[in-house]
Amino acid sequence: METTRKPVVLVTGASSGIGLALIEILARKTDQYRVVATARHQSLEKIAAAGVTESDDFICRPLDVTSPEERQSLMREIEQRWEGVDILVNNAGISYRSVVEHLTEADERLQFDTNFFGPVHLIRLCLSGMRRKRAGRIINVSSVGGMMAMPTMGAYSASKFALEGISEALYYEMIPWNIKVTLIQPGFIRSNSFKNVYVSQAARDSVENSGTYANYYWHMGKFISRLMQRARATPDTIAAKIVNIMQHPRPPLRVPGSLDARFFTTMTRFIPRRFYHRILYRSLPGVKLWGTGRHDALEAASTLEEVIPANRKGPDTEA
Repeated sequence: METTRKPVVLVTGASSGIGLALIEILARKTDQYRVVATARHQSLEKIAAAGVTESDDFICRPLDVTSPEERQSLMREIEQRWEGVDILVNNAGISYRSVVEHLTEADERLQFDTNFFGPVHLIRLCLSGMRRKRAGRIINVSSVGGMMAMPTMGAYSASKFALEGISEALYYEMIPWNIKVTLIQPGFIRSNSFKNVYVSQAARDSVENSGTYANYYWHMGKFISRLMQRARATPDTIAAKIVNIMQHPRPPLRVPGSLDARFFTTMTRFIPRRFYHRILYRSLPGVKLWGTGRHDALEAASTLEEVIPANRKGPDTEA
């Protein structure tokens, strides 16, 4: 970064989860950075409620990452105010929980607009300024879901696989310009973000009516909930890793964000694929009931919320 000015950090999805934890850290580092924290209009109040206040070097702005107009307007303001973005943290994301058969084209478009196209368009808006300075950092929040896919999370994994692929290409393209590109890959995080998923209408109907895939949703929903509640990683620990990446002189392309992410990285690297897929399938919860038409597990659920979350959150959520 140029020594005559403090680097400008743009963080998307700053109203909850990793994004909120990150801006809470950065709000204490305004002697080192100037910060633009963004969230959708209706979510900005969550930042203020967390005690994060604006200052000369810390501003909050509305941004729906799926909106071209809002992306362009924000970047114009940052360019005029602080001469552009030096560090872009693409954190905003959503997650659909639906089997492939239950997804619609609209569901898939929203998943990709939020997790892939929005971040990529923001990157493009930042690159010309970074190249002029021959300095910059792009940090894309990916996921273990970007290195391996799980049932009922196909669209989410597809969007993260795509983000991983374009980030890897960009990593090579930007080396001559001294622009660092990094993917951080969190695994399960101890938070309530598992409740903030999107659910297709067909998926909800299947659960409510004990349909063909009801057991898929019941078992996977309980499994994910249990792992996230027991996880050692938290939004704070992931945010701290992002700050380390911001300060690292030569950050790697991929950074596992948690112990389970390291485990799955090792597993996918060293176990032959035909064995890996077999092991993973047999490890899935309740898989022996899948495809049988039996719904014993569904009857054990005390509430529908335990099977599939009722909430539908937007692009500010941690995913």
